[in-house]
Amino acid sequence: MTDQELSDRDRAVLALERRDWPGPGAKERAIREQLGMVPVRYYQVLNALLDDPRALAHDPITVNRLRRVRESRREER
Repeated sequence: MTDQELSDRDRAVLALERRDWPGPGAKERAIREQLGMVPVRYYQVLNALLDDPRALAHDPITVNRLRRVRESRREER
C-alpha cells in the first residue's frame, strides 16, 4: 500500500457510508457484522476520514456530503 492509498478498512467504511439504510439499527448491525467494529469506533474512523485528502480523492461525493452534514451539526450547537 502506498501513502496515497486508503486501507481496506477505510475504503469499507466509505462504502458502507454510501449505502441507504432501511431503518433504525440496520446500519449499526452492518457495522458490527461487515466491519467487525463497534459503532463508536466506526464513527471515530469515519470522522478522521473526512479530514483525510486520500478519502476525498477516493470518494469525493460521499466525503463532501458528510463534511456538509458535519458542518451543519456544528453550526447547530
